[in-house]
Formats: sequence, structure tokens, C-alpha cells
Amino acid sequence: MRADREAIKAAAWGVAATASLGALVVIGSRNLANFDAALVAYTFATLFAVFGITYRYAMWLQRPPTAMMWRRGWQLFFRPRWLGRNLVAWFRKVGGRFALNDFIWRRGRGRWAAHWLIMWGCVIAGLITFPLVFGWIHFTTPDGDFERYQVHVFGFDVASFPLGSALAFTIFHGLVWSALLVIPGVMLAMRRRMTDRGAAAEQSFGEDFLPLILLFAISVTGLMLTASYTWMRGYAYDFLAILHAVTVIFALLWLPFGKFFHVFQRPAQLGASFYREVAELEERARCARCGDAYAPRQQIDDLETVTAQLGYRYSLPGRPEGHYQRICPRCRRISLALAQGGLWRDARGPLEPQGTGAGTGAGAGDVAALLASPSRQVSPREGGVR
Repeated sequence: MRADREAIKAAAWGVAATASLGALVVIGSRNLANFDAALVAYTFATLFAVFGITYRYAMWLQRPPTAMMWRRGWQLFFRPRWLGRNLVAWFRKVGGRFALNDFIWRRGRGRWAAHWLIMWGCVIAGLITFPLVFGWIHFTTPDGDFERYQVHVFGFDVASFPLGSALAFTIFHGLVWSALLVIPGVMLAMRRRMTDRGAAAEQSFGEDFLPLILLFAISVTGLMLTASYTWMRGYAYDFLAILHAVTVIFALLWLPFGKFFHVFQRPAQLGASFYREVAELEERARCARCGDAYAPRQQIDDLETVTAQLGYRYSLPGRPEGHYQRICPRCRRISLALAQGGLWRDARGPLEPQGTGAGTGAGAGDVAALLASPSRQVSPREGGVR
């Protein structure tokens, strides 16, 4: 029943997002007056992608860990005590993590170059393509002046520029510039996929190669269209236009299901980083056994809640600790050693500490012997424990 409720809620969000985009297309194109009917296939593919992405994102946000991180991220970001600090950090993180991809730079320069080129090529292409497809932006020639282009945004006149200007050349070749960024990025990523043994061991065709092939096909067919009408007098233009449309539509339909979906998940990392950083500045949790501070208090409280929601029972009824999460990592390792010592004692009797011939009772001697000779550890089954 819970899964059904989550699916219904996610579907409702998907329908709402799709309907909102459809309404914006109608409104932004002035009741479809500025909408190019030849691009209707792109529009419906985009509407499908919006529904799929929203549905999957809503399902992802309903998972207990993600829901907790999402909610706490917003709460801690807008907490009055840290709001000024968070705003400054937000601009720094957006510039570093998203504009520059500095977190990938630390993994390798070649990997960073591939990701950065692909990302900015796709961003530029998206900012150009979708407003044009939806009719939000269109160009006209002013009455009596055939040497200028008038730019209309949502039906309003916003600017004009000469046809032969550098600005016109840059604008009308925006998709060419994006393709020239994507193609070398794809080649660098493909090279890594074929030469890096670590990547080759984990990759799959659908998750790793297909997205790169789609991006490459879209970019190359788009450049071929430009070459056709610029230097080849429109030779094979119709065929190339259909081929390009097929690659774009397939990529849009694949968007919610493949690796491209991480593009929409990535911004949530900002909330996770604020959660970690702000929680570190506030009250610290202290171990219920040794009393040492070991983690943010907020994180430990949330971890207890999430593990219970996931069906894990880490509570310790009748024990002073109350819950396993309230024990620091060091004490957990000691507890494990004590538990192993108890298994030794129950299975084979008391152990003798190394370097002495005297027997000892159960307790510290067992643990000392166990830690002194880890190579002699046996499994519970080998020791006869069931």
C-alpha cells in the first residue's frame, strides 16, 4: 500500500509538471501563434521526458534517506543563525561544483575535461533549443528593414541586431559551438571508457556507452545540417533533418531512464553538503559509553529515525546506551572484540594470553589473546557455535 501511495503521488507530480510545461508552451507562444508545427515531435518528446523525470525524481525523494536529507538540507540552509554563511557558501559551491566541476578535477584532469566540455555543450544547446522549440523565442524582420532581425521573447520585442554582425553570427551558430564542445568531450570520455581498467570493469552499454553515442550522434548530425545549408546548397538536407530529429527525440525519451538522470540529481548534493557542514557546527553527539564526541547530534538523531523507517532494529532495550547509533565507532570495535571473545569462551573455554602459560578467566584475557593473534580467529560455525 505504501508503494502504491508513493507511485500515485509521483505520478501526480509528473502530470502537474507536464501540464505546467504544456501551459507555458501555449502561453509563451501566444496561443501557438509563434509555435512551429514542424517541431511538434520535439515538443511531445520533451513533455514525455518531463513526466518521466518528475515521476522518477518524486519517487527518489520519497525514499527515507533521501527524504530526510532533502528536508534537513532546506531546514539547515534557512536556519537564521547560519543563513548569511550559507548564502555565501551557496555562491561558492555553485561556481566551484557546477560551473567549474572542481570535484571532478580532483579525480583526474582528463575526466574533468570530458565532463566539463559535455556539460557546457549540453547546457548551451538546451538554453537555445528548448525556447525555440516551444515558441518562447522567435525572430522577425522589422517592416521596411530587411537588414535587421528583431528578437521576440514570449511575444515581447526585446532587442534587434544587424544580420551581418558578429552578434548575429554568434547567435545563429550557437548550436554549432555547443556541438564543438560536446564532440571532444565525448571522445575523451569514450577513450577513458576503453582504456581505464577500473571504468571498464564496471561499465555497461546502456549506462555508459549509449549516452555518449547519443550525444555524439546529435552533435554530428547537427553539424552536418549546418554544412548542408552553408556549403552544399541544401544537399541531403531533408534526410539529415530527419536523422537529426530521430537522434534528439530518442535522447529525450531515454532521458528519464538512463544515466542522464544524474543531471537532475546532482543539484541535491548542495543540500547534502549544507546538511553536513551546518550539522558539524552545532551540537555534537557524545558516546554513551566513553563520553567522547564523535558525530553531529542532528545526524545521529536522523540516522536513528531513518534506520527504523527502513526496517532495521538497532535499538538496545534494557541497555544504558539505548541505541546502537549512540555508540562511537571506537566503542563499536571494542564491542565486536568482546563479542568475539564471548564466542571463544562459550565454544572452547577460556583463552590463555600470548606469552604466558597461565590460564585466565573470561573477560579481558580473552580479548587480549584474541587481539594479539588475529590469525587464529575462527568462524562461529568452525567453533561449533550455532
